[in-house]
Amino acid sequence: MNPTAMGGGPARVLVVDDLEASRFIACSWLRRSGHTVVEAITAAEALTALESQSFDLVLLDVHLPDMSGYDVTERIKADPRTSSIPVVMLSATYIEPEDKVIGLTRGADAYLTEPVDPAELLANVEAALRYHRARALAEHLAARLTRLTTATFAINAATTFDALVEAAAIGAADMFDTEATAVLGTPSGAVRVAGAGFRPPQGPPRPDDADVERWMSSLNPGVGVGVAVVESDAWSAVAAVARTKLRRSPICIAVSPESVSSEDDRNLLCQLAQATALAAEGLHTFAEEHSLALTLQRSLLPRELPHRPELPMTARYVPAQSNAEIGGDFYDVIELDGLLLIAIGDVCGHSIGAATIMGEVRHTLRAYAVEGHSPVEILRRTDILLERFHPTGGLTTMCLLLVDLESGTVDVANAGHVPPLFADSSGARYAPVQGPLLGIGLEHPEATTVPLPPGTMVLLTTDGLVERPGVDLDEGMEKLRAAVSHTDDMDELADRLLAELGQGKQDDIALLVLRRLS
Repeated sequence: MNPTAMGGGPARVLVVDDLEASRFIACSWLRRSGHTVVEAITAAEALTALESQSFDLVLLDVHLPDMSGYDVTERIKADPRTSSIPVVMLSATYIEPEDKVIGLTRGADAYLTEPVDPAELLANVEAALRYHRARALAEHLAARLTRLTTATFAINAATTFDALVEAAAIGAADMFDTEATAVLGTPSGAVRVAGAGFRPPQGPPRPDDADVERWMSSLNPGVGVGVAVVESDAWSAVAAVARTKLRRSPICIAVSPESVSSEDDRNLLCQLAQATALAAEGLHTFAEEHSLALTLQRSLLPRELPHRPELPMTARYVPAQSNAEIGGDFYDVIELDGLLLIAIGDVCGHSIGAATIMGEVRHTLRAYAVEGHSPVEILRRTDILLERFHPTGGLTTMCLLLVDLESGTVDVANAGHVPPLFADSSGARYAPVQGPLLGIGLEHPEATTVPLPPGTMVLLTTDGLVERPGVDLDEGMEKLRAAVSHTDDMDELADRLLAELGQGKQDDIALLVLRRLS
């Protein structure tokens, strides 16, 4: 868009008149007022000039040798590229009032008759330009506001820092019709840079330490958003810099200086930067919470498994994909005077609260186990604890296996969890054990005793490995069963199952595999 269309001052005017004397007088008056004037003698010349050049106003004679001024006006107003250009019609012959009505009806913004006073001509030109500039500015601002809304939606939808910096760069390039670069820092201290609107092989310039220092000082003394001219060997841009907290590194969105021509444009750039900073703050907060919960959860899992030559075992814990919240999955192996109590469970929900309850459940489990309670009694007592102290957020699934190698049996008690998978020379099958969730006060059935002959492998997992949105749980469990053989190497099996069934999950996965050798 022609910058003069949105501001005051001189304009580019196309004067169309086949009479040289009239054209000379009008052009002289306009040039004396500071306007740039382009002359055309015929309608064809005028329309050609409008196709190839940008004008702020057309001063048009009604009677042209090749086309009526009325028809030319209609052509100008019908073309979306020129429809907003004001047209001032000028007639050198006496006219009836209805002739002026026809001219205005067919698109003219003003209609003058000659001889015309210079002051009247210039006043009409300035009035038409004021309206044109106000309309152009309003349309320009409305278009950029619409693009700002679109960019803000994309920015808020970003779930990673890479996606966020890319959305910010694309949004800025679209808003200002120019090359744009966005820069932000991640929690690890890495700097992410994205560009948009650059023609290959050109790419976005990377900021140096001096650029970052300049951005920081532009926000001094505190939190906020500011606009500064960034100039360095790599940069020549107008940059909006924003942050939400003093300890955060600022985000920067830079565009070419000529694309930001008004205070409104600067404000829009600031709003885009502020939206990006707020979105980045959300990602920072989530990353910090996720890291805290993950550290908490890992600290509550066993550091190592008991070493039993006759009962080797391996375990895996995989958190949900990085943009998902932490869960309450856990496993434990407790040695009890020649017996082994193996537990796996999942506190419902995804939050630090779920991980905290998981820690409580695991410690409760150990305490009741050391006291000598049976698996089903441990479930019953844990159920009472959860119902009493976590009535609204403590729903938990858990499966307990009490392994007695001397008798070659396993007592299995289940509370709403994925049942253990037993694999031997006859195939793989789930133990037929069921029971209600913990935390709802329902009676739990007695434990089921399952033989554990030498060569038998047992696999325990949480639902993250077998559940997938839109897929029946039974289908996921069958897929797992079909993938397991009692001859599999346990470590290779665990890694293969996670690779084949555990990718891109929105839930944590705990997996424990054991095999009786003798």
